[in-house]
Amino acid sequence: MLSIKKVQITFDCAEPARVARFWAEVLGYVVSPPEDFATWEEFDRAQAPGEPGPAWGACSDPSGAGPRLYFQRVPEGKVVKNRVHLDVRVATGLVGEERLAVIEAECARLLPLGAVRGKLLLADEENESCLVMQDIEGNEFCLD
Repeated sequence: MLSIKKVQITFDCAEPARVARFWAEVLGYVVSPPEDFATWEEFDRAQAPGEPGPAWGACSDPSGAGPRLYFQRVPEGKVVKNRVHLDVRVATGLVGEERLAVIEAECARLLPLGAVRGKLLLADEENESCLVMQDIEGNEFCLD
């Protein structure tokens, strides 16, 4: 039986290099080069000759534990809610006011990077508190 060893999460976006830098900063990742090419410019020339600006980008966990994030330019803009989103787990194991304080501190760190604050979902009988946010191109993610 085949076992999956790695997962890559792909984002459609307008500015792949910019979005890759944003997520690298959010997650403590590093902007990573393309696989099998020395630079993204070399990759772009091979994949999309004559296209304006970088059409792809990526960032990865320097420890190798987290999934690689891959960003590809698409012509259409985002128009509806994501069907998949990232949960940025900043307050795992925390509850109540301590959890909210950590989430709010992380939100404050991400706002100057271009993130947009969304709705704060307070704890209920089933779930702990989390904060819905958007990245620099409007993709939703949660701080939890």
